[in-house]
Amino acid sequence: MRSPSHILILSGFLSLAQWASALPQAGAIAAREKSSSKTPHAVAVTRSAPATSEQNTPVRSNTVVVIDAGHGGFDRGGIPGQRVPESIMTLDVALRLRTILQASGYRVVMTRSTDVFVPLGTRVAIANAYRNGIFVCVHFNSATRRGANGIETYFYSSQSLPLASAIHYYVAGGAPSLNRGVRRRGYYVLRKTTIPSVLVECGFLTNPSEAQSVQSSGYRQKLAEEIARGVRARGSVANSRVTNAPASESLATAASDVPLQPFIDQTRVHDPDLSRKRSGKHGSKSRSASAKSSKKKKNSDSDSTSSSRKKKKKPAPKDTEN
Repeated sequence: MRSPSHILILSGFLSLAQWASALPQAGAIAAREKSSSKTPHAVAVTRSAPATSEQNTPVRSNTVVVIDAGHGGFDRGGIPGQRVPESIMTLDVALRLRTILQASGYRVVMTRSTDVFVPLGTRVAIANAYRNGIFVCVHFNSATRRGANGIETYFYSSQSLPLASAIHYYVAGGAPSLNRGVRRRGYYVLRKTTIPSVLVECGFLTNPSEAQSVQSSGYRQKLAEEIARGVRARGSVANSRVTNAPASESLATAASDVPLQPFIDQTRVHDPDLSRKRSGKHGSKSRSASAKSSKKKKNSDSDSTSSSRKKKKKPAPKDTEN
């Protein structure tokens, strides 16, 4: 027979065993501790991920680039009898530009991404919908004089001059064509937009040499790359005083600066090479317009000329680019 002391000791051991069995297993504790130790680390990684991404990619959250490929659809662009269609060339360069800018972190909006016609008012409305944006209109030139050649960049408002300077600096500098300079002109898409806006003429499709270059996909890619460089460099345009003088072809004084380009004010003066009406084939569509509307300023985002002014009775359609 067991003594009372033995019974007490035995009951104590039983109580201790029951208490021990109620505890979580060692493996479960280790797993819980491991899971607990991972939680703060996971949160830290989640919070730091955007910062890492922003360091590797330029931050463009406050910049929207609206790209406008000139002409489109029934509006082929250029002059009657022109062999290379401007609307197709502008669209190709614009799509390439979109790809490059998106890779740089920009948000890009296209006024058109296929061969369709978009009225000028619609293009302007798209641009003005982005108060923090910039507007880049891609065009190619044409003239009745086959020898006319070169790169031009147009702007209208003073806020657009730095953007025009940067884009022209790189496009004209990277193209084997004449630098025809930066020009101020009241084209519809430049006058009506409320954000920095430019129209870049990437060469003359009526010039045999330039037309041949533009038909090369490699050259169109280079044009898109140079326009993109100008977009990215618009904030580093040198802050210098500009006068209405012939375009300067001098290089920037510092590697990080782009010279603010002098410009030719063509709001009242016209270039002889551009004295032609490029939308004559659409003129018949507007013959029913009243004489009063024909006296208004031409609604155009490309070359308007003295010759077209002499034919005010047959203006281009209101929403047709010239």
